[in-house]
Amino acid sequence: MNRGLHGAATIVLSSIVALLGVALIVIALVGGGGPLARGVLIGALFVIAGGGRAWIAWKGPGD
Repeated sequence: MNRGLHGAATIVLSSIVALLGVALIVIALVGGGGPLARGVLIGALFVIAGGGRAWIAWKGPGD
């Protein structure tokens, strides 16, 4: 499967978004936030959005 530059960039940037989400979660928990803290919830959304986008880009259309 040939993704080209656009497909590779999509996967890389989506993975970075997911890693930023993980960092937000860690920062919120280390800062004393609980499981429903704002940073944890926003971080979880970043992880879901970034990971989902990377997964869709990796799978490709119609796979």
